[in-house]
Amino acid sequence: MRMALTSAAKLGRTPGLGFAALLLIASSLLAQPPAGQPPPTVVFMTDFGILDDSVALCKGVMYGITPNLRIVDLTHQVNAYSIRDGARFLFGASPYFPAGTVFVVVVDPGVGSSRKAVVVKSKRGQFFVLPDNGLMTMVEDRDGIEAIREITNPNWMVGAKISSTFHGRDIFSPVGAHIARGDDWTQVGPAVKQLVRLDLKPATVDDKGLTGEAIALDGPYGNLITNIDADDFMKLGYQLGDQLKVTIAGHEIEMPLVRTFSDVGLKQPMLFIDSRRRASFALNQASFAAVYKIEPPQPVFIPRKGR
Repeated sequence: MRMALTSAAKLGRTPGLGFAALLLIASSLLAQPPAGQPPPTVVFMTDFGILDDSVALCKGVMYGITPNLRIVDLTHQVNAYSIRDGARFLFGASPYFPAGTVFVVVVDPGVGSSRKAVVVKSKRGQFFVLPDNGLMTMVEDRDGIEAIREITNPNWMVGAKISSTFHGRDIFSPVGAHIARGDDWTQVGPAVKQLVRLDLKPATVDDKGLTGEAIALDGPYGNLITNIDADDFMKLGYQLGDQLKVTIAGHEIEMPLVRTFSDVGLKQPMLFIDSRRRASFALNQASFAAVYKIEPPQPVFIPRKGR
């Protein structure tokens, strides 16, 4: 106790030191979010892969601006240059995050070109910091867009000279961190009227059946993901356990409609409604794509029941 009192007394006798210490403590407290309030969140997605330091550099930029930031890695394994896959992942993940979440997305085959770098605010109150190349197409169709701004303000970027090939580090990451920190996002640059859109063909249903597309593979499993919504598929009249003949990439394949993989024998084909409520094709514990030699995108036709 004596030692503590002596130290405190010395601190008080040192001119300005006690005041500086108080200022340091106060600033530290002010930097902390109010009790019960979660830290600001950035959801980060790229096609960079994880073999080099690109992802870490971008995170370093974001933490340098907003030290209490929480960064959620959506994925950094988007197929290289695949804007369609990036749009699909963004569409699938964004409903599970609250309003105010900032999505930083770098799938940018046009980096350094005339394509715009933008911030988009959806009508759900989420922010998207990304290249204007079609990544927002599916989110825009579902959630609507409140406002769009082009990123032109150099004060929101990193470095005196912006790299022509690494806008993920120099533009998208700092802008995302500024917005997550609560800075006025309208200061990034001028308003933009509309976004570049992907030409996505929706599945269609007629008297004969349903025409859609196998658009991607389900990670390492080789399941075929389609653009066929469960509600559209159910219009065909099938029930669990029914057998149906599906034409994929010109090849007719017979399979049952089932609930999950173990409902068929090992390496047997099946049609099921996946966790995102899309019709999907799989083999139980084998790759549908590899066995049937199908590489998306490929056309899919499912006849109505009884035809």
